[in-house]
Amino acid sequence: MMRFFHRQFHCRFALLSCLGLGFASAQAAVIESEVCVYGGTSGGVAAAVQAARMGKSTVIAEPGKHLGGMTSGGLSAVDIGDPRSVGGIAREYFTQLAATVGVVLAWDKPFVAKGGGPATGGAYAIEPHKAEGVFDAMAREAGVKVHFKARLARAVKDGARITEIVTEDGTVFRAKMFIDATYEGDLMAKAGVSYSLMREGNAKYGETYNGIYYDEKYRPRTGHLMPGETGRVTGGQGVWDRDFPLDPYVIKGDPKSGLLPLIQEGEPGTPGEAAPGVQAYCYRLCLTTDPANSIPIAPPPGYDPKRYEIVVRFIEACLANGDDMDLRWFSKYDALPNQKWDFNTATFGGNLPGASHEWPEATYARRDEIAKEHENYHRGLLHFLATDSRVPEKVRQDMKRFGLPKDEFKDTGGWPHQIYVREARRMVSDLVLTEHHTFGREVAPKPISLGSYGTDTHEIRRIVKDGVVIREGKTAGGRGGFGPYHIGYDCIVPKQAECDNLLVTFALSCSHTAFSSLRMEPVFMVTSQSAATAAVMAIEDQTPIQKVDYAKLRQRLDQDGQVLEWKHGNSGAH
Repeated sequence: MMRFFHRQFHCRFALLSCLGLGFASAQAAVIESEVCVYGGTSGGVAAAVQAARMGKSTVIAEPGKHLGGMTSGGLSAVDIGDPRSVGGIAREYFTQLAATVGVVLAWDKPFVAKGGGPATGGAYAIEPHKAEGVFDAMAREAGVKVHFKARLARAVKDGARITEIVTEDGTVFRAKMFIDATYEGDLMAKAGVSYSLMREGNAKYGETYNGIYYDEKYRPRTGHLMPGETGRVTGGQGVWDRDFPLDPYVIKGDPKSGLLPLIQEGEPGTPGEAAPGVQAYCYRLCLTTDPANSIPIAPPPGYDPKRYEIVVRFIEACLANGDDMDLRWFSKYDALPNQKWDFNTATFGGNLPGASHEWPEATYARRDEIAKEHENYHRGLLHFLATDSRVPEKVRQDMKRFGLPKDEFKDTGGWPHQIYVREARRMVSDLVLTEHHTFGREVAPKPISLGSYGTDTHEIRRIVKDGVVIREGKTAGGRGGFGPYHIGYDCIVPKQAECDNLLVTFALSCSHTAFSSLRMEPVFMVTSQSAATAAVMAIEDQTPIQKVDYAKLRQRLDQDGQVLEWKHGNSGAH
């Protein structure tokens, strides 16, 4: 009788789990697998699919409710760098995705710059729901078991090995190997692995762009050039990146009146010195101009146009400069299929500098609050641009064309379910990638992927310097003409004494500046696939992840179509 009861209970539990219903922690499930991937991001899916294809039982434990991270969460005009540097499952994924709209991607050719801008992508323009559909299908076809709402509570270790992880609802995930594919490096942190949240001082690794940084390109100034049809001026800078010497005070010229909203307190600091702070976060909105598929963008509760007074001063400066403003001054936006557009950020766009700094170490509840703060700010800005009389008529009319698409992000009313976590924790391991690697002055050993993007850091702070508003920490440049560079195996594994069965593929070991280049979604996917391959080999050879035979790993990565060496020279690189 007791045996029957237990069998009946487990059958009911399985049914309720499939229906998305939960149990109290007293009846928490124990999920066993050979490989557990924590984080259902783009790279998390790539890792899980690879491990499953290699014959290992594999699960994804995802704290949210969707697969794909930013690649299915609004980052639709995907930046890659050079497509020839991307192979394996990442290439397979984007090829399948493009096929949904009848596009054949040219993986053997570099991107061509248009309108003076960088040749970084845009051919990979995708609708979020189709992106998520491909991720779902790939995981399902590989036999990966996916568990949503798996918010991490703790990691249990035996010496240097993780034996299990436990989520907030009490669910236990046991595995032989773990992969942290979260943007934040949450599992890495719970496992006691060393990491940094500091922008290193330049002296630490002999770098140039780290720590406190003020880029001459973004120095507040007047006399900005007029843009061409693409919205870019001669030299490539877009109208969405204009910095004027704006007065930051409530009463112009009076510091005692206090700072306007959207400007942070804080000293300018000394360039090159170490400093806290991560890149600004935002939502990458997918908006539509199809009236039949459009939801009006409602303002946030308690909307107050006074919050956007600094935007008014920006508009005044643009008009005084002779700008014929349209919506591009507030967001670079790229065309997607079916009358949709991927909205990026701008000098005053979706980014909310400073509001991201707490995120990496925050609780899930606090992250929910921070995410809502970003949403409310952005909703308010879009409402302001559409309705405030101080906004030029052309901008207002342009903004009114757009709405949230009914067929995207249905469980959040058309608003993306994923905030753009541009940077969070970064592991500190035996190999730390720096700008010496990204600029080609050093070559990382044991490559498991390539990075190819420029040095692209979104502002860390919006503060006052020399009496005017300035964006501190922002860079957007190249890498000295050097082509794609190695991302070495040793930067995705912790120090062996800290953990010997964990790989970290998003919060990998690198400096702040190096991360500004390698932080692209396709790179994360390639890196994560390679990590999963190593995890399987570590299981089969019964060895710590740090001791995986690289020659054997390399042979399998080559077999699976990964691109690990650059054979096209330095031309066309950033």
